[in-house]
Amino acid sequence: MNMQIVILVLIFLAVTGLAMSVTLWFGRDPALRQRLNQLVNPESKGEKSLIAGSEWQARVIKAVGPMAKLSTPKVGWDESSLRVRFMQAGLRETAWPAIYFAAKTVLALLWPGLFVLYQGLSAMQMTATNTILVLVLLTALGYYLPNVLLANLIKHRKREVEDALPDALDMMLVCVEAGLGLDAAMNRAASEIGLRSEAMADELNLVALELRMGVKRDQALRNMALRTGVDDVASFVAMLVQADRFGTNVADALRIEAETMRTHRRLRAEERAAKIPLKLLFPLIFFIFPSLMLVLLGPAMISIYRVLLPTMSGG
Repeated sequence: MNMQIVILVLIFLAVTGLAMSVTLWFGRDPALRQRLNQLVNPESKGEKSLIAGSEWQARVIKAVGPMAKLSTPKVGWDESSLRVRFMQAGLRETAWPAIYFAAKTVLALLWPGLFVLYQGLSAMQMTATNTILVLVLLTALGYYLPNVLLANLIKHRKREVEDALPDALDMMLVCVEAGLGLDAAMNRAASEIGLRSEAMADELNLVALELRMGVKRDQALRNMALRTGVDDVASFVAMLVQADRFGTNVADALRIEAETMRTHRRLRAEERAAKIPLKLLFPLIFFIFPSLMLVLLGPAMISIYRVLLPTMSGG
């Protein structure tokens, strides 16, 4: 009975956490709804979102701060590569590092604790060496699981930026050929590309903000390449810096770069399509092929068992 209660409690916690995660994930306003809300009430939207964001960050930092201190590096956080990874994942709020390090501490302590509780309630017999090995493995898994999730976020954001970059370049090209300057073209592309990719729009908006603050254009563009960590963005930045330095035609450079980026996107799509048969191989072998063989050979095996085997044995 105790074992059944523990299993039911763990299942309840897992289902509750999954439901809350799905609700929070799909409950976010899409870009179109945000733009409609901004059109309905443009004055109070920015102030309310700023206040709500600061209150949320303060609550999170206050709640998980003590646990995060156990895993946070003591020195060198501002110059660490992990801070760059947070920027590449799009996690720029001050509360995300606290959540990240608190999750590492909690998971590293929670999973071994649950295993010890399960072992005590179920009277599981294990040697001391095996118990220590399992505890070490669970601790390492809980400690490095946030790293895997962060790498997954970075991968998806990089893919989103790579796929949206050719469209942004096309918008910038149209604006430049219409007579706008490069800075104004980037602002216009940022406002329009938001429906296609929020990550690309955020990066272009940050470049525009840095230019308004007085940062040099080449430095602002290099900062965008560092924040994204995408090779195509780095190539685009190098092209703009060279065009600005040597005085070449920006429209022609943007046209050539846009064609190159579209070629890269098509090649990436073809590469993903070529990987599909290999990815389908293992599900076919382990799941679909056995079921197919069971359906096809099952009646024959039953007939052999009922008719042929008794006949051969003389029954």
